[in-house]
Amino acid sequence: MTGAARPPPRREREHEGTSVDFGLTPDIEGYRQRIRAFLAEHVLPLEADPASFDAHENIAPALLAPLQEKARAAGLWALQMPKARGGQGLSAVGMAVCYEEMGRSIFGPIVFNCAAPDDGNMMLLEKVATEAQKARWLQPVVDGRVRSAFAMTEPAPGAGSDPSLMQTRAERRGDRWVVHGRKWFITGAGVAQHFILVARTSDDPRRGLTAFLFDRDQPGWGIVRRIPIMGPEEHGGHCELRFDGLEIPDENRLMEVGDGLKVTQIRLGPARLTHCMRWLGMAKRALEIAGDYIRERESFGTKLKDHEGVQWLVGEAAMAIEVGRLLTMKAAWALDRGERARKEVSMAKIQVSEALHKAIDTAIQLCGARGYSKDTPLEWMYRYARQARLVDGASEVHKMVLARAWLEEGGDFWTWPRTG
Repeated sequence: MTGAARPPPRREREHEGTSVDFGLTPDIEGYRQRIRAFLAEHVLPLEADPASFDAHENIAPALLAPLQEKARAAGLWALQMPKARGGQGLSAVGMAVCYEEMGRSIFGPIVFNCAAPDDGNMMLLEKVATEAQKARWLQPVVDGRVRSAFAMTEPAPGAGSDPSLMQTRAERRGDRWVVHGRKWFITGAGVAQHFILVARTSDDPRRGLTAFLFDRDQPGWGIVRRIPIMGPEEHGGHCELRFDGLEIPDENRLMEVGDGLKVTQIRLGPARLTHCMRWLGMAKRALEIAGDYIRERESFGTKLKDHEGVQWLVGEAAMAIEVGRLLTMKAAWALDRGERARKEVSMAKIQVSEALHKAIDTAIQLCGARGYSKDTPLEWMYRYARQARLVDGASEVHKMVLARAWLEEGGDFWTWPRTG
């Protein structure tokens, strides 16, 4: 045989096209670019000034209010809400792109009214609240006039990742519900005006929980303490609450009696994914900071970027972020199709929370002492990232979800969804 073997002729493919398309629409790409430009001009420069931070290491309220007005005027406000309600009406896929971009700044999401816990609460109320409830409880949050909180988790032996352990009880008395119990690690409760509360209303294992709406100014409840954490904190911190006779009119019940577990599932699934979207932006920003450093810093006669060991670290972190992006986008696509996307969200939550920690840890290592200092936001990000494997379900709980799905579905666990 002489010469190289000739490749076989190209086989004509009868079904050339598929529905897989990773391109962005001009509309979504436009939003992304505008968010990036807004951050570069108005937000990122603030991170280098210690005066920009409040006592809990978040953006100072005096700076936040004018930035939010600028974001609203720029048409970048509440991307997750319908336009009729004052938002931008983005799909979950569109949100994935834009939340990732705004997540590059540690102050970004709150500026656009897309930060936790408000964004998850807004999406829940838009989906399940009555029109009267939306006017009373949702619209002020969308408008940025009040903040909100979701009160579910409790001290042991109460509910954590497992809502079935709920101890806080709501007893019906005529047309009102009277609440007794305790909640803790309630994000944003220190400044929230509107609360969504999940409490036990019966001992039924599936329909024993009910969700309610209440206002900060109602008597019968209080904040025991703002729980100290590693920080940095969300605005309003993570609080412990007591309920010693809070009365809630039945008209402020969310969905039907016994639908509390359903409410938590509707609330937490998309909210877990929006966490992932924001965390991806933070992970990318960490590598950006490290990249700027290793391109300029020399060691042993060469730039750090040219050291093989440095390249391994950067390559691994970059790949972990990209895997997280793909899982997040697939889960967002499934949500847009009307699916629960439970296993897709769990996979994204595990991968992105770990990729976030890996990217920031790598960036600190590459920046050396500078990365460990407060001269960059990396140490802020590092402390923030540690909670990612805990909030909205610990990684181990999500791995259990995946294991149960695989045991039930077998080979169908990896089935490609059909279009059309």
